[in-house]
Amino acid sequence: MKKLLIVATLLAILVIVMPAALTAAAPPAQGEDYIVQADDWLSKLADKFYGDVNAYWAIMSATNKAHAEDPSYAKIDNPDQIEVGAKLRIPSKEEAEAFMASFDPTMFNVGELFASGASGQLVVGSWWTAGGEAEGLNGMFEVYKQLYPDVEIVNATVAGGAGTNFKAQLATRLVGGAPPDTFQLHAGLEVETYSPEKYLDPVDDIYASEGLEEVFPPDLLQLLKYKGHYWGVPANIHRSNVLWYNKAVFEANGLTPPTTFAEFKEVADKLQAAGVQPFVIGTKDGWEAAHVFEDVLAGTLGADGYRGLWTGETSWMDPKVTEALENFKMMLSYANPDHPALTWDGAGEYLVSGKGGMMIMGDWTDGWFTSKGFTGYGWAPPPGTQGIFVALSDSFALPKDAPNKQNAINWLKVVGSKAGQEAFNPKKGSICARTDCDPALFNEYLQSAMVDWSKDAIVPSVVHGAAAIESWVTDYKDVITLFVASGDVASAQAGLQQACVDAGVCQ
Repeated sequence: MKKLLIVATLLAILVIVMPAALTAAAPPAQGEDYIVQADDWLSKLADKFYGDVNAYWAIMSATNKAHAEDPSYAKIDNPDQIEVGAKLRIPSKEEAEAFMASFDPTMFNVGELFASGASGQLVVGSWWTAGGEAEGLNGMFEVYKQLYPDVEIVNATVAGGAGTNFKAQLATRLVGGAPPDTFQLHAGLEVETYSPEKYLDPVDDIYASEGLEEVFPPDLLQLLKYKGHYWGVPANIHRSNVLWYNKAVFEANGLTPPTTFAEFKEVADKLQAAGVQPFVIGTKDGWEAAHVFEDVLAGTLGADGYRGLWTGETSWMDPKVTEALENFKMMLSYANPDHPALTWDGAGEYLVSGKGGMMIMGDWTDGWFTSKGFTGYGWAPPPGTQGIFVALSDSFALPKDAPNKQNAINWLKVVGSKAGQEAFNPKKGSICARTDCDPALFNEYLQSAMVDWSKDAIVPSVVHGAAAIESWVTDYKDVITLFVASGDVASAQAGLQQACVDAGVCQ
């Protein structure tokens, strides 16, 4: 079975450090083989043979296509990483120029960098690059390869938590008529961002043929429908509102997880006195603080009050919103000073090392901890959210212009299948969207999440596309980002109200 073709973190690929100009060698007349030397890198070789550092894409493509016919050639997943002694195919100057004339890396049309199987390719767009999420996606790829071994999978990942970078590139590709075959999409109103009736195919037929309406919960089915159609097949259910803590640190200081914001302050004071960073957060990608605040909103307003914020039934000028901002401001006063430089998983390293006490983040953190071999963590609902499940779901959609549409349809069937979800979710740190998965496959945290999903009040995440349209989500995140820097409660509350007005929900 051919190895999976994986494009590691596309953004990293696009920012390769370019060398100073080199003296170009005579370009090969008909193409030639080349053995990598100790001081080689692809852009250097491109400059050497073509006088163009950017032509490394042509070398990558030619080598990968040669590998499909002859495994003695290297398979290049990441052009930043070529091994000494690897055999490359250097295309002729004419071949390289022809390739570069049609290849546009800004559209991340990465399928052109790889060979096709007998049944073509499957280009899967996502933002899953870290720890458990990448491992979970690979698990689902393995299920697909068992069923469709003649299809070459290209994993077109783009780094950036919650899809911050991926979504911008995807929108360009959809409008340009060059989408991946399928792409990751948060279930809920996020689909409105992509003008689904224009750029996507509904997947109602897949729900019918695979019996998905019988195995997905009614609340989830309602979340998945937009304008009367299903536009994505969910792979999982995630919980936004989880407080993670270092068990050894808590035990050493005689602490239990806080259930109220007053208790949070008491616990944080004791951790601070013990020389432990009380609360850790990373805000580098611009969504993490907004994620924490949605859980603070739910914990302060309750399930019904929180739901009403996104329907207009609860005013953003309500005193409870003021209280939520004050609660969040208090929590941030205990945060690590380096949070602007850290992503969510970078902040999680505080807990792994025992230097931090608490962190609020979604339950993909469980998969990340597991991928690192860290077992010393505990979990609890964040303050005030006992009995509330702030939910989100990752799904995959079907573009109208998918180059390998049947392969994409088969992928969506795998995503919704019991085998696919059982291969994906235990590693990802999420629970199945299906109701018939085997609990024995999941760890203790995920089994607890399954129980809570079955009995808690379910409310939608805003940051992860379930509660509001994308323009509102963006405004919401911008307001909270500014609030983290300023601490100005009145301005933040006014900004949140204005965002609701701009979304057409508030008067």
